[in-house]
Amino acid sequence: MKHFDLLIIGAGSGNSLLTPDFDDHSIAIVERGLFGGTCLNVGCIPSKMFVYAAEMAHHAQHDGPRLGVHTTFDGADWPAIRDRVFGRIDPIAAGGEHYRTNEQEHVTVFKGSGRFTGDKTLEIAMNDGTTEVVTADRIVLAAGARINIPDVVAKSNVDYHTSDTIMRVSELPKRLIVLGGGYIGAELGNVFGSLGSHVTIINRGSVMLRREDPDIAQRFTDSYSERFDVRLGVELLGMHQDDDGEITVQMRENGEDVTVTGDALLVAIGRIPNGDELNVEATGVELDEYGYVVTDANLRTAHSDIWALGDITNPAQLKHTANAEARIVAHNLANSDDLREIDRRLTPHAVFGYPQVAAAGLTEPEAVAAGYSIVTTVHEYGSAAYGWAMEDTTSVCKLIADADTRLLLGAHIIGPQASTLIQQLIQGMTFGQTVDQMAREQLYIHPALSEVVEQALLNL
Repeated sequence: MKHFDLLIIGAGSGNSLLTPDFDDHSIAIVERGLFGGTCLNVGCIPSKMFVYAAEMAHHAQHDGPRLGVHTTFDGADWPAIRDRVFGRIDPIAAGGEHYRTNEQEHVTVFKGSGRFTGDKTLEIAMNDGTTEVVTADRIVLAAGARINIPDVVAKSNVDYHTSDTIMRVSELPKRLIVLGGGYIGAELGNVFGSLGSHVTIINRGSVMLRREDPDIAQRFTDSYSERFDVRLGVELLGMHQDDDGEITVQMRENGEDVTVTGDALLVAIGRIPNGDELNVEATGVELDEYGYVVTDANLRTAHSDIWALGDITNPAQLKHTANAEARIVAHNLANSDDLREIDRRLTPHAVFGYPQVAAAGLTEPEAVAAGYSIVTTVHEYGSAAYGWAMEDTTSVCKLIADADTRLLLGAHIIGPQASTLIQQLIQGMTFGQTVDQMAREQLYIHPALSEVVEQALLNL
């Protein structure tokens, strides 16, 4: 049995914990997959590299001719697109692992899957088939989350993909079926659809992106329904795959039993935190009703020597929140007499579909349910000079403010550069500016697209 000063489980944001404060510590890192975690290898970064290529394809097919520019789309070289992405990403993951394994004497890397067997005792099933048992004075849980596979898929004979595998396929599917209308299904469905696949999106709810503000979710659903075969309000009944590889999905839609067929299936209905796989309760760590590790504001668990960060503890499951939590945990581990707290009051996010969606704060129903007296505005891109130049007729900025305090409660944008435009509103909300201060006490560059935000604020 090997003992360490600090044990880190998960080499995503957990890998960033090791500041110079820990140079004199003996450190163990347990990682069963690739260094860099979900974001680097199968999530944020590769998917956005594919998204950018897909946007170029979409512009060539639709936007150029609409503006009088004679562009055409002659198809996608999928292997070239894929290899550009992973040709850049894979060396980063390998380099991170090499650095921790071979260039830091105080760090020991265990490649395998850990499971707690007692107080601060972790048994590791190593990838090479051996077993290691380690203990540590302090532990950080940063083991992330995994794909949720519904029973109807798991019990079928269908070869399916998830976001972990779909981006590395050998060729572009001719007909892709996507289960799920959340951000993963929206982003990857758009990637394959823009590059040439026929995409069918099967969604249980009445709108895609159901957690967005209702106005935004409906606009997004309408946009995707014009481009793809979007099935809403669906109950899955079963699925099978024939000898030729064709996949058939049986479902109930609007009270009728129907089927859809395709060459590939992408399952994108959410992710499950990995606390249960680690058996964290064996070491005194608590899980909530959804399986997330419970922490206090300092990100310490029910066990005083165990901390948690990222997707294993935060339902937002966002890389920027995980990174912020890693900074808090790193500080608190090194400064026990000066503990910092995580602030989750404002958790912005973006969906890199086409159109983009970005949001921060409350939706309109949430603001009403919380008892606020609100004022709202929905302002079109096309009302601003740059939006007019783009001939944009569908994109909007929706703002929700407290009528009494004049503080911005929620910001929601759908359209080009939404993930960038939202940032100035995030800053104003973070530092307590009123909508009047945000609108009047700075200059907005004319005729930049940011005037959409300025005009929306002025509307309030």
